[in-house]
Amino acid sequence: MINPELKKIIDFLFLHKGIDFSGYRLAMLERRTQKRLFKTKCSNYSEYLEYLKQHVSELDQLLHVYTINVSSFCRNSLSFGILRNEVFPSILEQKKEEKNKNIRIWSSACARGEEPYSIAIILNEIFERTKVDYPFYIIGTDIDKLALDNAENAIYSAESIENVKHGMVKRYFTESNRQFRLNTNIKEMVQFSYYNLLNEKQKVPPESIYGDFDIVFCRNVLIYLDEQQQKIVFDKLYHSLKPNGYLVLGEAEVPIVEFKHKFRRLGRHCKIYRKVTFL
Repeated sequence: MINPELKKIIDFLFLHKGIDFSGYRLAMLERRTQKRLFKTKCSNYSEYLEYLKQHVSELDQLLHVYTINVSSFCRNSLSFGILRNEVFPSILEQKKEEKNKNIRIWSSACARGEEPYSIAIILNEIFERTKVDYPFYIIGTDIDKLALDNAENAIYSAESIENVKHGMVKRYFTESNRQFRLNTNIKEMVQFSYYNLLNEKQKVPPESIYGDFDIVFCRNVLIYLDEQQQKIVFDKLYHSLKPNGYLVLGEAEVPIVEFKHKFRRLGRHCKIYRKVTFL
């Protein structure tokens, strides 16, 4: 049972930011709200709600702490290895037979941009190796505007790039004072946009116009949502993918019951699925 005072905070955030966290895991909401209580020196939820009313900028800080921004480049190296060696080559082969050769990719909860930039680096490596030069479109979206600002800046800590091979770090980043700035040519491969996955009125990010993505990434978001909210998200993910498109989930995530028959898992060792298209 949610604390009534915490519910008032959730409702206040929804009223002013239009994002409904009421379906998120209660333990997560409590834990992360406590972080802001500590930061603002508030002793309880009621006091913090008054603080929110008096300090509008704190709404962005609360939204930032509610969203899941733990990420790094090439997070889960096994999945990225499969993408590099199997999924992307398969897509390139498929494009040879298609009139529209544009590759479309959506990172649906991109946080500070590590995921879509990792995808851009892999695509760049594949294009250079294969001499293929198909047009592509990579969009990263998130509900956290502070995280999106960080993504646009593309400056990362050593921890963020710990899964990147040394040679690729030297090639794609410029180091200064233990901070790593992503090179401009990779930055320009990705577009970032604010987008709420739970907004049922927008089936795809408006900037993408029509969806029809070859790959959609939705990693480590669904585990924080209740079943009804997961249903909203899976409906979006399914309809945003082109026929036989790929869905990449987090390691602790699987399609909910209503969508199990709509996605086929590639193998036991990764959470990469292919959209099943019914005739």
